[in-house]
Amino acid sequence: MPQNVVQHEGEHLYAAQPQSAAGQQLSEAILHLRRSERRQSDRALRASGLSSLDLTALRYLVQGLRDERDLGPKDLIVMLDTSSATVTNVVERLVTRGYVTRTQHPTDRRAHFLVPTPEAIRRVDEAFGAHHATIVEVIDGLSVDEAECAAAVLGKIADALDSVD
Repeated sequence: MPQNVVQHEGEHLYAAQPQSAAGQQLSEAILHLRRSERRQSDRALRASGLSSLDLTALRYLVQGLRDERDLGPKDLIVMLDTSSATVTNVVERLVTRGYVTRTQHPTDRRAHFLVPTPEAIRRVDEAFGAHHATIVEVIDGLSVDEAECAAAVLGKIADALDSVD
């Protein structure tokens, strides 16, 4: 069953298991978190009704608006790590669906900003809100010691992964 392999691929380490039982338990918890995050990402994608690339672009634009940053197509090219032609198509789809409007740059007549509409903000919040609220709820339920320990462990793992070529 090829689908079973795909469904369970994230459950395995391509390295030796941690040596201690507690380390193995932590490893399993991290893999469980990865699976849960993947399921939530898939759920958000389905809920949005958009393609993965379109949803990612829309998330960036909504976050830019919330950060009070004006973003244009050139910014999306960099953030999505894709071509101008691809971003042109993404923007056109988002404009057509009423999720983005183009606003003229105040000083450069050739440039414009991409502004998410209230419907786009609602769509992004609906797609990701429950996921993020659940994470915050669990974190807020931790003791200070638990939160500090979890932050330290996750920070060490993230730092180590960032150093891998």
